[in-house]
Amino acid sequence: MTDLVIRKTENLSGTVKAPPSKAYTHRALIAASLSEGRSSIQKPLSCDDTMATIKACSLLGAKIRKVEGGFIVDGASKPATPEDTIHCGDSASTLRFLAPVCALADGISVLTGNEGLRRRPMKPLLDALRQLGVQCYSIRGDGCPPLIVFGGGIRGGGASIRGDVSSQFVSGLLFGTPKADRDTEIVVTTQLESKPYVTMTLDVLHKHGIKVEPSPDYSRFSILCGQVYTPFNHVIEGDYSSAAFLLAAAAITNSYVKITNLRRNTLQGDRKVVEVLQEMGSQVKVGEDYVEVLGANQGLKGIEVDLRDTPDLVPVCAVLTCYAQGRTVIQGAGRLRFKESDRIASISSELRKMGGKIMESEEGFIIEGGGLHGAEIDPHNDHRIAMACAIAALGAEGTTVIRGVDCVDKSYTDFVKDLLSLGGEAHVR
Repeated sequence: MTDLVIRKTENLSGTVKAPPSKAYTHRALIAASLSEGRSSIQKPLSCDDTMATIKACSLLGAKIRKVEGGFIVDGASKPATPEDTIHCGDSASTLRFLAPVCALADGISVLTGNEGLRRRPMKPLLDALRQLGVQCYSIRGDGCPPLIVFGGGIRGGGASIRGDVSSQFVSGLLFGTPKADRDTEIVVTTQLESKPYVTMTLDVLHKHGIKVEPSPDYSRFSILCGQVYTPFNHVIEGDYSSAAFLLAAAAITNSYVKITNLRRNTLQGDRKVVEVLQEMGSQVKVGEDYVEVLGANQGLKGIEVDLRDTPDLVPVCAVLTCYAQGRTVIQGAGRLRFKESDRIASISSELRKMGGKIMESEEGFIIEGGGLHGAEIDPHNDHRIAMACAIAALGAEGTTVIRGVDCVDKSYTDFVKDLLSLGGEAHVR
C-alpha cells in the first residue's frame, strides 16, 4: 500500500494530456467483442477496470490482442460459455454491461468481483432480465454479486427497470437485447439519471450497426431483435471525469493548467465541470481539443448545482466548494451511497478531517467554504475519493497524507505522475 504525502502548493503550471475515456473504452471493447469480424481500438484507457472488461470479453470468446497504440479485437456474434468464473475486480461497469451478454451464451456464467463490488446493487438488472426470459440469480439472495446467469438466449418482449439506481443497468440491457429472439421494449419507471452515459452507449451501438429507438426523455427504448453487430475502428477520446481533478487543482491554487485531449464536442456529461468552474468564478478557456484554467483571481464563490447526470463530479465539486466563499448546495447525488464506497459519507468524513464544514443531506451536501488544513486521509479504497482529497491537499495548510493512493489505478494510473509534472508538492512513500 502506497501513501501520497502532499504539502500546500502555491502554484501549479503546465500541460497534461487527459487520459482516455474509461466509459468509452468499456463500451468499445464490448461492442467489438460482439461483432463478427475485426475491430480496432486506438488510444484506449488501460487501467484496472478496463483490464477487467478485456479479461471478461476474452472468457466470452473474443480474441483481444494488444498492439502498438491500442487493441485489435476479433469478435464473435455469439458469446462462448466461459470456462471459468468471470471476475470483474472492482468494475461495476464490466459486470452490469456483460450480465445480459452472458445470457446469449449456451451455458451458465458466474460473475463476481472484489469485496467492494460484491456489495453493489444488481437487483434491478436481474429483475429486468427475468422479465425478458433469462434465468439469473444473486447467489446470496441479496441482489448483489456473485451472480449466476443461465444462457440460452434472451426471449425479448417487455421489461421495466428503475433509472435512479444506475444507468449501467440500461446500458447492459441495450448491449444484450439487439440479439434477443423477439423485439424488446425497455420502460424506465423512474427518472433516468446519468443520461449522458446512456447516450454514449447508444453512440457506440450505432457505430457497430445496432439500431435502438429511444423516446426523447429516455423513458422507453425500442430494440429490434436479431440484429448483427458489425466491426468498427474506434479512437478513444480523452476523459473529462479524470481531467476534472487537475482542472479543479488549478482553480484551487489560482494557477494555470492546460489539459489537452479533451474534445469540445463530446457526449460526455462530465464536461459539465467546465460550467461549474466558470460559475464558481474560475477563468476557463475551451478550445477544440483542450481546456485551460487560468486560476480564479477574484476567488471562488459558492453555488447551487444539481449533479444528477454527472455523479462522478460530486467528490471534486465538494472539494472545490470548500475553498469557495459562501454556501454551496450540491444535489442529485443520492446514488453515490452505492459506489465503490458510500461517497457521500466518505468525502464528508475525510474533508471534515481537513476542517471542511460539510453537512450531509439525503441527496448531497451543504458546504460552507473557507479553506482546509492537512490531515491523514483514508480514501476508503475509492479512486475518486483519493484523487479528490489529493486535490484538496494542494490548497490546505500543512501536510496531508493519502493512505493507499494505489486505488487510483482503477481509473487514472498516471494521476500522481501528472500531478507532480504540474508542480504539485508531493511524494510517495
